[in-house]
Amino acid sequence: MKIGCPTEIKPQEFRVGMTPDAAREAANHGHEVYIQQGAGLGAGFSDQDYQQAGAILLDTAEEIFATAQMIVKVKEPQAVERKMLREGQLLFTYLHLAPDPAQTRDLLASGCTAIAYETVTDAHGGLPLLAPMSEVAGRLAPQVGAWTLQKANGGRGVLMGGVPGVAPAKVVVIGGGVVGTHAAKVAAGMGADVTVLDRSLNRLKYLDDVFGRDFKNQYATAGATADLVRAADMVIGAVLIPGAAAPKLVTRADLSEMKPGATLVDVAIDQGGCFETSKATTHADPIYEVDGIMHYCVANMPGAVARTSTQALGNATLPFLLALADKGWKRACAEDPHLLNGLNVHSGQLTYEAVGQALGLDHIAAETAIQ
Repeated sequence: MKIGCPTEIKPQEFRVGMTPDAAREAANHGHEVYIQQGAGLGAGFSDQDYQQAGAILLDTAEEIFATAQMIVKVKEPQAVERKMLREGQLLFTYLHLAPDPAQTRDLLASGCTAIAYETVTDAHGGLPLLAPMSEVAGRLAPQVGAWTLQKANGGRGVLMGGVPGVAPAKVVVIGGGVVGTHAAKVAAGMGADVTVLDRSLNRLKYLDDVFGRDFKNQYATAGATADLVRAADMVIGAVLIPGAAAPKLVTRADLSEMKPGATLVDVAIDQGGCFETSKATTHADPIYEVDGIMHYCVANMPGAVARTSTQALGNATLPFLLALADKGWKRACAEDPHLLNGLNVHSGQLTYEAVGQALGLDHIAAETAIQ
């Protein structure tokens, strides 16, 4: 199979869809790997690294899309990239379609087959291709939140760990999954007073068993959430409904009850955000203020640590990439129901129910697409 990896063009996105190690593995499996010149530079991989791995360099994204049977990326294809997709071509990347009707419309019109990293599952009920970026984003969230809290950036001027005689910052993490757990670990490590909210008693028991007194946890009733948000210096939104739009858990009305200069970090912004006042930002202009509350809503947070993120993502995606290339997408999905769960679009039809519900579009069962 001809596998193509273009340079990411979303603002301040420095990751790359394939590492040189992944290119070498694919080449060793007999596939032709095409990498756009300079695609790996942001993550610290040179063109020579890819050439030594057996990849072929092409000058432009247009050449990559025209040559490859499978396109491997990191972020969802931008409008100019969607115009280059063609019928029968396979796209393997993050999509986050539920809050993005324009992308969904363009993918359907292209006739391509699109498999989304974020809806591929595993035997344990996890999301193995989302997990590494969730780990990165979770660990980044307290770090960027602490920066936003600084007075010069519009925040309350509160130090995460406090100092002797002065209380630390109060941090509330909404959601105790992968993002929330890593966010809580780092925030607690910075010395903050951390509480994690979740609606799963089993998850709360796990957090209590594993982390003990490192941070607190509480069942996420509406009342408990409101009380903690009002008292917080920082709120980290870490709620995920796989493939669907994120629920709005903090409303604009809630902002008036919060401390002036408090910070909201919305890690769920890729899925529309879990704060009513959230809107996607970039690393170049990451924060904004609404009603005296600072918002950090960068839609590609892991791109800030591109080398770590690219290596972590590459480790997770490689087995699936090879299965798709070795077997073809239909056979690979037929043999692996977890990979089939990643199928979002095929030949002009939507194949993921949660996206259809979010956008009010008809969908077919993914199983129908591989028959």
